[in-house]
Amino acid sequence: MGNEACDLDSAVSALALAYFLAKTSSPPKAAFIPVLNIPRSDFALRTETTFLLREQGIAETALIFRDEIDLAGLHQAGLLSLTLVDHHVLPSTDAALEEAVVDVLDHRPLERVPSCQFTVELVGSCATLVTERIAQGPPGVLDRATAALLHGTILLDSVNLSPAAGKVTPRDVACISLLESRFPELPAHNTIYEALQAAKFDVSELTTEQMLRKDLKTLSNDELVLAISGIYIDLETFLHRPNLLQDLEAFCQARGYAGLVAMTVSFNERYEPTRQLAVYSQREALRSMVCQVLEEATTPSLHLQPLPSPWSCVSAYAQGNALASRKKVLPILRAALGGLGATAGLEEDTAPPPTPMNSLVDESPLAQAVPPLCPQAVLERVSRMAAEQPPDPDK
Repeated sequence: MGNEACDLDSAVSALALAYFLAKTSSPPKAAFIPVLNIPRSDFALRTETTFLLREQGIAETALIFRDEIDLAGLHQAGLLSLTLVDHHVLPSTDAALEEAVVDVLDHRPLERVPSCQFTVELVGSCATLVTERIAQGPPGVLDRATAALLHGTILLDSVNLSPAAGKVTPRDVACISLLESRFPELPAHNTIYEALQAAKFDVSELTTEQMLRKDLKTLSNDELVLAISGIYIDLETFLHRPNLLQDLEAFCQARGYAGLVAMTVSFNERYEPTRQLAVYSQREALRSMVCQVLEEATTPSLHLQPLPSPWSCVSAYAQGNALASRKKVLPILRAALGGLGATAGLEEDTAPPPTPMNSLVDESPLAQAVPPLCPQAVLERVSRMAAEQPPDPDK
């Protein structure tokens, strides 16, 4: 199981390692199940992951998501051994599962030494560690589809093996070379990297509600909660989506948001960003206050220029300072909410990033109850999936 972000690295690492363990356990004493650590309803938001799995012919129906398996129930029944990939510290909501963890593969700095077997190395991608683990196993286990998943993931995480980006390590490069030596037909680096980058920002198949959730943070004080969403299309296109106003109102009402700031970014052919933003609220006083704060900001100055808006409750702007990302705008809004007289201070709801773009959701869906899935049902589903797999042409 990967982390709660379930970005491409987490998803592919879970899939590839579970496949390897299932192939190499002799005699098999367990069902090895890759668990994608999000609800199934959130999978569409991971657009680069859906793209790469679709490219390799892996159907969404073949995947198992966190809201479809009762890990706590399996653990209580004494039937769970958990391997963590792309993280090594479980969130507090999963603390009861700690004693079930038997192995860890992670590529981030060590926060806490696991009490089990672990491999924690500062490489560019957890998929690199999975590739190394597979390479140490019996020859012939690695198939073309798994190699393609690992190959694309390492390239995306390492920014196409670019030293300038500061993420790639010699071990990432070595794993790419290993995969390409075994499967020379793997796509060229630029081809797959650019395709994954395009997929990461492709929101064409998402609903407005999914667009707003894909890259969401919230700020709150004693009185209200304000949402800040990253949107990956230009503002004019976004503002003219069908039923936009109804969708904005429904989105905010369902979650208790008093207003929403939509920060859009799009790129030209030279990958230079254009930023725009819109402020939505049915509360005119709140909308005016947020607009005034953003217009008058000096650290940094956003250089906002008003744009026409088709809706009276939506104020639109071109953002002249294209370097002012949401990370720099959040402190401005945080200070503004603090100025409203909050006594309990501000709270910023965050969760791990669902994509490598520093995307943050406002709450963990995993804190909610999951429907029970008994051990027998798990085994039956895995057996059914195995029976439906096409024969391996390399065998």
